[in-house]
Amino acid sequence: MGMMRMMRMMFLLSFTNSDVWMLPSPTSVSMESVDMRHVLKWRPLQAQCSAVVLYSVQFQGEFELTQNGRWVEAPDCQMIPHAQCDLTSDLGSDSDYNLRIRAQCGSQRSTWTKLRPPFNRRDTVLMAPQMAVTMAGDALQVSFLQLPPTAVVVVTVWKKGHELQAAVYSMPAEQGVLHVAALQEGAQYCVRAHTVLYTRINSSSTDTECVSIAGRADGAWRRPTAVSVSVVIVSGFLFAAFWSVAHWQQSACRTHFLKEPLPPSLESGWDIHIPMRPEEAELCHAIHVIAAP
Repeated sequence: MGMMRMMRMMFLLSFTNSDVWMLPSPTSVSMESVDMRHVLKWRPLQAQCSAVVLYSVQFQGEFELTQNGRWVEAPDCQMIPHAQCDLTSDLGSDSDYNLRIRAQCGSQRSTWTKLRPPFNRRDTVLMAPQMAVTMAGDALQVSFLQLPPTAVVVVTVWKKGHELQAAVYSMPAEQGVLHVAALQEGAQYCVRAHTVLYTRINSSSTDTECVSIAGRADGAWRRPTAVSVSVVIVSGFLFAAFWSVAHWQQSACRTHFLKEPLPPSLESGWDIHIPMRPEEAELCHAIHVIAAP
């Protein structure tokens, strides 16, 4: 009897140790995964506590299971006061993840509560993408915001009234903007899009948005104006050319068309003397003519 009483006292005293779990475990643990953003949530504890209740999260993936089942602390989810934790950057593979959470208040801690079943990011829910359609000349610019990083956006474009002849474009999420060029002026084009993940998860489609390409009221003056400007430029160029030819000064010609100077041997100012022998020299005598009386 004495031994039993001593063991009972030791058992009761052990509950006064700060290392013993004294807080209730977190409840209603769930994962909210939308567009590849994974947020673990739970119900805040209502236990009596003189300090703020803090929470810590750990995860265990396929790789950790091969290492004796070790658990990894989520870096951004240690001793946090909030009842949720963003694990998007931690759950980086397509394997199943075990997740667990516990609460702490001062020196008191709860036991771990596990998420059941394990979470796989392939189970994320895709929402319809946020789309904006604008016109740029004869082209459409389709922009998207906050797309899942590994997703593909499928964009369908058609001329209004000809949906059976729609063109379908696939664009990686990283691109963000799709340009559809060389469309018919004056026509109205409609656009609709949805997101695809792992070729099997499809989001719902966006609402259809229709825009008009630059219409005839805009194009009616554009072409004649361009032709008129071209005619004026060509006419001005021809007028300047003819005026320049008609008023070209001789001095300008000399300036622009300089003649090469003659070599010294061809200049007329030279005094050329041809040496002759004495017997070949011509004899000249002065002759005086006297008129008859």
